[in-house]
Amino acid sequence: MQLIRTEINKINFKDEATHRLFHGRGHCFPGYEDLLIDWFKPVVLITLYRKRDEVWLAQLVELLRSLIVKAEVILLQERNLKNCPSRILFGELPKEVNAVEAGLKYRLRLNGSQNIGFFPDMIQGRRLVKTIVADKKVLNLFSYSCSFSVAAISAGAKHVVNLDMNRGALELGRINHQINHLDLRKVSFLPLELFRSFSRLRKLSPFEVIICDPPADQGRNFQPQRDWPKLIRKLPLLIQSGGDVLLCISSPHIFPEYLQQLMLQFFPQAKLAGIIYSGDEFPELNKSKGLNVLHYQIK
Repeated sequence: MQLIRTEINKINFKDEATHRLFHGRGHCFPGYEDLLIDWFKPVVLITLYRKRDEVWLAQLVELLRSLIVKAEVILLQERNLKNCPSRILFGELPKEVNAVEAGLKYRLRLNGSQNIGFFPDMIQGRRLVKTIVADKKVLNLFSYSCSFSVAAISAGAKHVVNLDMNRGALELGRINHQINHLDLRKVSFLPLELFRSFSRLRKLSPFEVIICDPPADQGRNFQPQRDWPKLIRKLPLLIQSGGDVLLCISSPHIFPEYLQQLMLQFFPQAKLAGIIYSGDEFPELNKSKGLNVLHYQIK
């Protein structure tokens, strides 16, 4: 486990900030492609994508406890097991745990769904949002727990419309705004399915910034090959000239080049301003297979 030790020793635990302690999913650490480790003070979250035996897990827990003196809880999430709840390997889970990024808080749901409500590897995307939203009207599609909205409102956005069909996620998004003392009068929460509510979005348009962060695959609700073309066809009807569009992908099966081709075909007046990657805490052997945010500006 020397690779894990080396990576964790790079982290500064003196502040409250959330950190990715180990990013095996980027395929930069042979033998650990199934492993993620995150720090949400005081919780260490281990995420596994294949079965590991209990002896190995016990060794990992011992290592983490020796390296992270502030760790009060070590939690395991086994993504290889469908709908499997997290289990505690050490300690007792606090009633409330927040991710902390750039001074902003994001409430986590660590003992329920496999999706805890916050994606640490989207840090560069949230930073980008903060630079482009001042005094602008923003549409946040597939908003889930509204972390982009929190970042946008904190950076001076005029109004953010959050759309997601998951009512529970939007309620968590509301909490995220409240715990950061953000003005809820500047935020809307629409519990709707995108393709069935397009007429309503047309009435709310035009927007100056649109953020598209769909799930990698959500069964009947969103299938990348089927639904990305449908989504991109609709963007020109919602965004105003001079606006910005962010397309977010985090699937090893959908590459930036695919979205670039769709944009050329269905939205040629949008010009690629750049592609944002996750950053140093999320090393990727092939960046195209990691998280990518395509930033387009509209003529």
